[in-house]
Amino acid sequence: MPTSLKPGDGAPEFSAPTGDGDTVSLADFIGKGDVVLYFYPRDNTPGCTREARAFRDAAVEIRSRGAEIVGVSTNSEGSHRRFAANQELNFPLLADTDGSIAAAYGVLKPNGRTAERATFLVDRKGVVRRVWPKVTVKGHAQEVTRAIDEMRED
Repeated sequence: MPTSLKPGDGAPEFSAPTGDGDTVSLADFIGKGDVVLYFYPRDNTPGCTREARAFRDAAVEIRSRGAEIVGVSTNSEGSHRRFAANQELNFPLLADTDGSIAAAYGVLKPNGRTAERATFLVDRKGVVRRVWPKVTVKGHAQEVTRAIDEMRED
């Protein structure tokens, strides 16, 4: 099911535990910085691992532009903790175990158990600025970085 969210829409609020035992919510970023919110199907799968590594490697550039990266999947906190440690990730992974965040963003797969691979760029006011409903992993982190730059120019 493709997301119905589009640029200019308010981003749905979310709050979920991370693999580190913290809780992260959209409210944590409002007024402070932009959010690269990326959804992925499963920890420790080839495409998801490549995507996580790409965002890890782009994190310094993305943060230098005033944005933070947050990954979301329906995996458990424990799965996220192991995945983040194994891949040396430098951003939080949210455990959306009931699929409610993926559903709110319109990216929960019809099976109701996993999220589609999709990315949302949300500005510091909580407004969706860009949507990538079908992500190709190769080059995606760089594309997101360019979109942050373009958003600054608007």
